Amino acid sequence: RVRCCASQAASNYTCRSTMKSAIFASLIASAAAFAPSQQSRSTTALNEFCKGYVGGDNIEPMWIGETGSKNFDPAGFTESCPEWVPWFREAELKHGRVSMLACLGALVPEVVRVPGEQFSFESIPKVIDAHDALPDSMIQIFAAISYVEATSWGALANMNEFDRAPGDFGFDPLKLKPSDPEKYAVLQMQELKNGRLAMIGISGIVAGSLVSGHGFPYF
Repeated sequence: RVRCCASQAASNYTCRSTMKSAIFASLIASAAAFAPSQQSRSTTALNEFCKGYVGGDNIEPMWIGETGSKNFDPAGFTESCPEWVPWFREAELKHGRVSMLACLGALVPEVVRVPGEQFSFESIPKVIDAHDALPDSMIQIFAAISYVEATSWGALANMNEFDRAPGDFGFDPLKLKPSDPEKYAVLQMQELKNGRLAMIGISGIVAGSLVSGHGFPYF
């Protein structure tokens, strides 16, 4: 029995060490998540697909549609609804940024919890159970999301008047935005790819937690 407890403790320590490494890597990968997404002129001139936004000319190993991953739009949204393209990009960036935060929010509590008995490992062994176990916290989160959406609606409504680019709320406290347009385009691409990966990642985290009934690594 002593050996079993020791083995379990060692396993938990290894798992939490792995979690810390994963969280640190996620923080580095998404450091540029909230830099303004203003479109550079050079990129627009090179690629007019989807109003010249970054992402269309990046070749990925995909063979779907006539052009593959280049200018990927198999459903034809950019052609049938060109006036909605800025809104589409705004929605993609917003969902990607939220998903990056969601991935961290799902992984960090596997290692450390905020103070309070109701948040402890004993009260909520699995992070996925917090949704049903903490209704008051869920209401607070919903209220915060509603506030952000309500206050950003004015900026969203004015986007087609070209007074701002999709995703550009002027929020860059870490001063990550480079002055070089080419370097800025690379930073925009990194945010876009990390956001897309995070949207898939948080879906996998939730699905894995529900199906397996376990926390990290969800099997």
